[in-house]
Amino acid sequence: MTEQRVRRGGPPQWWRNGPPWWHRAADEEAEPGRRRPWLSTALFTVFVLVGTHFSAHNQHGHREPLDAFGFALLLVTSGMLLWRKRYPAFVVCGTAATTLVYYAAGYPYGPVFLAVVVSCFSAVVAGYRRAAWTALGTLWAAHALISLWLYRWLPPPGDTAASWGQELAVATWVVAVVAVSELARVRREQWAKERAERAQAARRRADEERLRIARELHDVLAHSISVINVQAGVGLALLDTDPEQARTALATIKAASKEALGEVRQVLDTLRTPGDAPRAPAPGLGRLSELVDQAATAGLTVEVQGAPPRLPPGTDLAAFRIVQEALTNVVRHSGSRHARVLLDHDSRALRLRVDDDGPATGADAGGSGNGLAGMRERAAALGGTIDAGARPDGGWRVLGVLPLTTEEENR
Repeated sequence: MTEQRVRRGGPPQWWRNGPPWWHRAADEEAEPGRRRPWLSTALFTVFVLVGTHFSAHNQHGHREPLDAFGFALLLVTSGMLLWRKRYPAFVVCGTAATTLVYYAAGYPYGPVFLAVVVSCFSAVVAGYRRAAWTALGTLWAAHALISLWLYRWLPPPGDTAASWGQELAVATWVVAVVAVSELARVRREQWAKERAERAQAARRRADEERLRIARELHDVLAHSISVINVQAGVGLALLDTDPEQARTALATIKAASKEALGEVRQVLDTLRTPGDAPRAPAPGLGRLSELVDQAATAGLTVEVQGAPPRLPPGTDLAAFRIVQEALTNVVRHSGSRHARVLLDHDSRALRLRVDDDGPATGADAGGSGNGLAGMRERAAALGGTIDAGARPDGGWRVLGVLPLTTEEENR
């Protein structure tokens, strides 16, 4: 099967995210034992030596010939670039100083000035902007001072003064180098900020997904295991005196565990293949009758009043889980064996109310105690609310309000 790639509009990926080698360099700078740029420095040094050698032939008679001191200045200037990532401020000042000595000694013009450009670029991108500006500005000012006045006392003999036009051209190149360096710094900061935002968004999505899965597993397992717990107690109590009733309790346990396993498998399948559609529809208030039947097998009589409207899938699932958790809490914590579920709605919101007459049993029913927090998280994710507390006449009430439209639909 051939792979089809779709090209989208906008700038290329490398322009939005930065070239991979730039991020590798940034990561290396963050490590204490990062590598030095041996290869690039060696290639640059060879380029400077060879380029200066050819430049000396073209400037023969106009500049001083290269000697051991001149080659030493070239090697030192290029060699300092080896530390441009670890000590960018020192390197930009050092290359500017050695280049100035090289020029003041009357040696031929050549690619040695590129070492200052590279070190300035590295310093600005690394955040040492003032050091780069100071070094480059000092080099230009000293160059202008030598070219316009000090040339009389410096080699080569017979040198003439440069024009102000030439110095203006040099100043233009200095400004251009600083501008390009600043542009690269700003772009790199943008790339770093975008990478941090993408990483933070990915962590946030992962946290939200973990919470969603935790809520789903809690709601599925809490209800089913509560039913299984109650029926297991009934079966044990009636095993000797009423085997047929004990058989019915075991059948209820089997059905509840099978349904729980199916819903857990659906949640796990969604986790394994998040891009695939679910194999089974998500539960909703349309399955409220099944929830009432399951509560009945746990000994709880549920009276339902009202009918739900047509709900969006997310709201339908949240409403079902809220009612399911409320009934589970009645089975676990209430001495009442009767509960009432009221469904009411208008054009803007669905209101759920689950009541029981209590009193609370006070017994440890097990569980994580996160059921009420999970209900509130589900409602808050949809812009709704959950209120739960004791009723004035005894018992417990859970009241939920879920909006039927999102903010985007109301605009």
